[in-house]
Amino acid sequence: MSEAKAATRLDPARLRAEIAFLHDVVREVERLLVGQRELVDSLLIGLLADGHVLLEGLPGLAKSLAVQTLATALGGTFHRIQFTPDLLPSDLLGTQVFSQPTGTWTVREGPVFANFVLADEINRAPAKVQSALLEAMQERQVTLAGETRRLPDPFLVLATQNPVEQEGTYVLPEAQIDRFMLKVVVRYPSRAEEDLIVQRIASNTQRPKVRAVATPQQVVRARAVLDEIHVDELVRGYVLDLVFATREPAQHGLAKLGPMILYGASPRASIALTQAARARAFLDGRGYVTPKDVKRVAMEVLRHRVVTTFEAEAEGLDSEAIVQTLLDTVPMP
Repeated sequence: MSEAKAATRLDPARLRAEIAFLHDVVREVERLLVGQRELVDSLLIGLLADGHVLLEGLPGLAKSLAVQTLATALGGTFHRIQFTPDLLPSDLLGTQVFSQPTGTWTVREGPVFANFVLADEINRAPAKVQSALLEAMQERQVTLAGETRRLPDPFLVLATQNPVEQEGTYVLPEAQIDRFMLKVVVRYPSRAEEDLIVQRIASNTQRPKVRAVATPQQVVRARAVLDEIHVDELVRGYVLDLVFATREPAQHGLAKLGPMILYGASPRASIALTQAARARAFLDGRGYVTPKDVKRVAMEVLRHRVVTTFEAEAEGLDSEAIVQTLLDTVPMP
């Protein structure tokens, strides 16, 4: 199907109207956050595609600030949870509280009950806390005192982890890693951006206060529009080619990568890659997905889903290098 014909499936005027609030959100975020536009776009892709985001980067790169600023601009509720080795599941989900005057038990909801949950340094919490978070991330609900409680809509977990300091950390279970739609590696700002950061901090002017310029309901409506963005059969084929190349590299002309991959991406990756590409097209104001949309989001969708072997480590290859080789080799339609 031609791109022009595909575009007619979604009224361009409607698309522009639904995307307008996101431009307002980005402008509001950029009043406080210098640079990091790729980070903001990735957070918006995760939000629109209803997928959680794992942020990896060194301390001081504005990961937490970006999440909190975005949550404020979108008008949603925001809770930050500092993950520590002594954290308990009840600290995350909530617990029952006994009222002495009335002699009754009531449920006190935990910080997971918010539109935006920042799980700061998520890899510092033990396995029982990681397991408690799984139901919330996958089912958008938690069980408290034998009762199932729905989480707010939209609900987005944005987790951070430090790739360098590993003392006192726990390896994230593969089941939980796979539930993050995107893994975003946060880079250093450019020299010009860092100069602007220094100027802002050094000035006597008060830091700009971010305002709510949108509502969570607008996000929910935008997600409904996202489902109407057309994905051509050739584009779906490209998505499957990339995912299957992580499992069967020899069948895609990449036999040399076979010994380097312990196991490849799950079917959840195919879904995530399709939805993230739709969100990328939506942000660009298009009613159809192109192979370039898929390629632009593929690294963030696949880098944490490809597990390498000891042989790859000996060769100095990590999962990111392997995914980049796939993107360079698997032909686009």
